[in-house]
Amino acid sequence: MATATGSGLVVRTLQRAGVDVAFGLPGAHIDPILQEALDAKLRVVDVRHEMNAGHAAEGYARVTGNLGVAVVTAGGGFTNVLTSITNAYLDRTPVLYIAGSGPLERDEINDQQAGFDQVAMAAPVTRFAHRVTRADLIPRLVAQAIRAAQSEPKGPVLLDIPWDVLRQTVDVDEVEDYRVEIDGTGIASAAAVDQILGALSTAQWPIALVGKSFVTAEARARLHEFAARTGVPLLSDWEGLGAIVGSEQQVGLVQTLATVPEDERPDLVLLLGLRFGMTTGFGTGQLLPKSARILQIDPDGRELGRLQDVELGIQADPIGTIGLLNERLGDSPVPSGRGDWLGTLRDVSAARRSALAAETEKHEDDAIHPYLAVRTITESVPDGATVLVDGALTELWLSETIALAPLAHYLGHGYLSSMGSNLGVALGAQYATPDKATILVTGDGAVGYSLAEFDSLVRAGLPVVVIVLNNQAWGATLHTQQFFYGQERVTNNRLENGSYSGVARALGADGVDVTELDQLRPAIEAALAARRPTCIDVRVSLAPIPPEERVMNGEAPFGGVESEA
Repeated sequence: MATATGSGLVVRTLQRAGVDVAFGLPGAHIDPILQEALDAKLRVVDVRHEMNAGHAAEGYARVTGNLGVAVVTAGGGFTNVLTSITNAYLDRTPVLYIAGSGPLERDEINDQQAGFDQVAMAAPVTRFAHRVTRADLIPRLVAQAIRAAQSEPKGPVLLDIPWDVLRQTVDVDEVEDYRVEIDGTGIASAAAVDQILGALSTAQWPIALVGKSFVTAEARARLHEFAARTGVPLLSDWEGLGAIVGSEQQVGLVQTLATVPEDERPDLVLLLGLRFGMTTGFGTGQLLPKSARILQIDPDGRELGRLQDVELGIQADPIGTIGLLNERLGDSPVPSGRGDWLGTLRDVSAARRSALAAETEKHEDDAIHPYLAVRTITESVPDGATVLVDGALTELWLSETIALAPLAHYLGHGYLSSMGSNLGVALGAQYATPDKATILVTGDGAVGYSLAEFDSLVRAGLPVVVIVLNNQAWGATLHTQQFFYGQERVTNNRLENGSYSGVARALGADGVDVTELDQLRPAIEAALAARRPTCIDVRVSLAPIPPEERVMNGEAPFGGVESEA
């Protein structure tokens, strides 16, 4: 009689689903899985903190569109990954989290790494959470978790598997395999598609806002074909920026709409999986005019018309629906005036950059102006790179230039906006695209959460380039305290000690210090050429305030405002 352990069945089911890597950190409760993975040649990339095992699985999933997997031990291992689970939930990222737990026979005896319900804790922020109590149930429940993670709206799932269940043996002949694939999802009806085409044909100033669905090359090709044949300009938030890069109709980030002239604002908005909320101005009409006709396609029906009235709300796969739109377009010519409209939007975007460039000429601080730093970084991004951003001020500054980069993926904080998460995400993203560059642009506050992961990058041979915009402060909160309470009430925001490049060198990575702007691009190019994990520590000024931060404080986006550094 051939037997298999519970942990062996976990690994077997993952491999049936096409999983070839998981991210984790060793612990006694999951050692049986690590042992089986070793024999089955399922790679487990180990990190220095469980939160980054989860974030790495997110990064892998966000770049590939496939399932990410994180394996963590019980107790603190599980609680350490809760931030990642919540992040994946809010951002609709398909990740399977496998958490070990104590033996069933030790329930409720005040054992270590126990005493609380891991499933109950994860349930509010997962699509499916379950504790497995018998080894023979593992193939069915792992398959069910995988399908749940990849069902629309996608998201995280948790399986809690006790140590003794992982070690339990079963007769292989009595264990069935279960379906792990989802072969397709629904698309809009032909009638709805014709309604969209009719609205587009009569619109004077239409735009399409693109969400995260368009990850694969095939999906992006469909999107670009649609934009070319309709002449509709493409904008996005961080989730879909990579999808619109390379299209002749690309404009950039949705914040561009904030400074479009009042008499030329969009009259039709096609939402392709991009959700109402923070990046669309919370339904205030500031970015998406109240007068515009809005046609929304989203895989989650709960998102349809969440903050603004929509003329058409379709629960469907945006990719498949775009494909159907292309089929039904026929030989229709591009409506007249679309080229001029695209030019108007691009001029608005260029005017923002010109205004910021002009402000830098008044800057007197010896440290580098952050706008000049992010402009240089954007100019240094190679084709097909994954760019990540971490840190509040850093994200606000980089958003002004990043749409000009020839990147494949742009990964921001997401809706949780958890500082310090994206060094872990970068690790997973680099693993997913080993032949392409991965660049993390981070603040000095954010990078401090995960400095030990430079060790993980070195051990795994992952050449992530980490660029630290170092203003020696928690910049966004410092500015907030100045604005609301005054300079004399700034507290607990200074970060003036140590060297981030020095930490990287101490952990086996490369480290470079940049104090002059003309040093920055050569440093980036050298790091990319070396194909080694590298920290580039860039001394930037704290004083300048980015346009979006000014708007949040009730001021005009431009005008040369600087704080008291």
